[in-house]
Amino acid sequence: MKMIIKENEAGFLMKNGVFVKILFAGKHHVAKALGYELFVETMEDEVEFLEVPYQVLAKNKDFAEKTVRFQIPDGQLGLIYVDGKLRACANRREYVFWNEFEKHEIRLISMEQPEIGAEVTKQMLEVIPTKYYTAVEVGRGQAGLLYFDNVLQRTLTAGLYRFWTYGVKVTAHVIDMKQAELNVVGQEILTKDKIGIRMNVTCTYKVKDPVAMTENMKNMEQQLYSAVQLTVRELTGNYRLDEILEQKEVISKEVFDKLRERAPEFYVEILAAGIRDIILPGEIRDIMNSVLVAEKNAQANVIARREEVASTRSLLNTAKLMDENKTLYRLKELEYMERICDKVGEISVGGNAGLVEQLSALMGAR
Repeated sequence: MKMIIKENEAGFLMKNGVFVKILFAGKHHVAKALGYELFVETMEDEVEFLEVPYQVLAKNKDFAEKTVRFQIPDGQLGLIYVDGKLRACANRREYVFWNEFEKHEIRLISMEQPEIGAEVTKQMLEVIPTKYYTAVEVGRGQAGLLYFDNVLQRTLTAGLYRFWTYGVKVTAHVIDMKQAELNVVGQEILTKDKIGIRMNVTCTYKVKDPVAMTENMKNMEQQLYSAVQLTVRELTGNYRLDEILEQKEVISKEVFDKLRERAPEFYVEILAAGIRDIILPGEIRDIMNSVLVAEKNAQANVIARREEVASTRSLLNTAKLMDENKTLYRLKELEYMERICDKVGEISVGGNAGLVEQLSALMGAR
């Protein structure tokens, strides 16, 4: 049987399942009747002929010259380059490439040290499957605790880190180190005079020791929340309702001082704490509104009485002055006459008496 092999092809000649030789471009006669068989493939990328182990094929000089073999050791990762350009990540331990028309090579990267160094570029990471490494991103104002096999290695500052997962379990705990606010809303309090009220309390804090907090505490925010609740109950329970309303700022300072003393228990720094709102029951609010209205009415009455006394005193002083000074009395009389004239549309006078005398008599008659 006649077979043609093209310029970019190679043929593997077998006889009764045994490799004989490799054939290249040209016409070839294959005597199938004698047990010969020819396998033809294109000389591109990997050698696809797997009927015979590589060790057998490599004994053929022509095959050895036109192919290249790579083996990837344990703890190494291979990147496949074709004509100097990165093409893919090696996902097997052994490769055999045709090296006739394209030059293949595999460059090795060690994964024995967990941290990925600067020699591994962004372009390489684009072809490396994520199963081989883990990424840890630490934002601004955060701290990252790095663990290898659950053993703390170091604290990471802001940045993007990548670690090989070969032979080691890599984990990271990212903690927010920025100032944070904790709000306790609707906290129910029983005052010293047995009146139930509700409070809204706020607490501003900042993590001081992220390593100790992670190793010794579980759910720090929840525990701090409970501490704020208990502190507010303990302190405000010693005051009567009117004292709480009058001394809100004093109680807030006591809450702040108490929480600041307990801050080391939670590995945080308390920056501020205090009572934001006091919510009274409906009936208590109505009573206090009534009391407030009564107080304001009483104040208004006192002011009105004070003004009446001042007005009476002024009239008395004016009367004394007019009694002692006839001219002043006469001027005051004329002033009132002027006011009367402003209110009257027409006035009729007669007789020989003067207008002023008649008006004076008219005022006296009235």
